[in-house]
Amino acid sequence: MGASMSTLHNQFNALASQKVGKYPPPFSLRLTFEERARLDVLRGNMPLGQYIREQLLGDDAAPRKRRVRTPVKDEEALGRVLAELGNSRLSQNLNQLARAVNTGSLPVSPEVEADLRDACRAVAEMREALLKALGSRPSGGEP
Repeated sequence: MGASMSTLHNQFNALASQKVGKYPPPFSLRLTFEERARLDVLRGNMPLGQYIREQLLGDDAAPRKRRVRTPVKDEEALGRVLAELGNSRLSQNLNQLARAVNTGSLPVSPEVEADLRDACRAVAEMREALLKALGSRPSGGEP
């Protein structure tokens, strides 16, 4: 693998390994049917996770923010992005690139590296447009 491809590979892995979200992955607990039924009675109208956290942690239980789904703010932008994704062969092309990398048959040249960078930039632009259309804050600023 050439030095520039190695750098691109390292940048990709660094981005892929970043933590997403504020909370660690959920914890799973197996209960008998009777234990679950008892918890359902005890929690009343409270969400089960909240009830368990409060029982275990008492006043130290952190309040959880509920995610409020907002309607699409810009349906035209969302439509443009979805049309682009529908007309592209992005998933097939990415699969072919991954297969070529895994088999060692991807020729590394400045043109290939430039094409990969352009593709990454296009995906990032689509992501920003989707976030904007959905009313989320893109990484660069205001919605």
